[in-house]
Amino acid sequence: MGSLSLSGLREHALLLVDSPPIIYVIEGHQRLAAVFAPVFAAHASGRVGLAVTTMAIAEVLTGPLRAGNEALAERYRITLNSWYVVDLDADIAERAARLRATYRLKLGDAVQAASAIAINADALVTHDRDFAAITGLRIIGTN
Repeated sequence: MGSLSLSGLREHALLLVDSPPIIYVIEGHQRLAAVFAPVFAAHASGRVGLAVTTMAIAEVLTGPLRAGNEALAERYRITLNSWYVVDLDADIAERAARLRATYRLKLGDAVQAASAIAINADALVTHDRDFAAITGLRIIGTN
């Protein structure tokens, strides 16, 4: 499995990153960390801005906190500190409901997609196939 292509993105593009790619990179997943690493490298070099939803923050912190691994939780906090945080508000919630109704998405996926659309993200970075049918939202992923 190769790395993702970020070709065609405008300079300083804004990418909303779904929970799984964050986990893969921060926790060094054997196969998938290298796939999503170019997104993090592009952010580190200033080529792109990254955004994360408050829901994704809760998702990525759950594993380390459940395991009592405060050091890993802190690695997540440090990484996400420079990202734009998208709060779940009533407008995003309604947009998510509409996406769920139209595309039969799980709630978390609908919130991610609705958040990306709400902030005019250039793309949503994900490892989830459920987003493929959504029109008007570029998906950067492995599928």
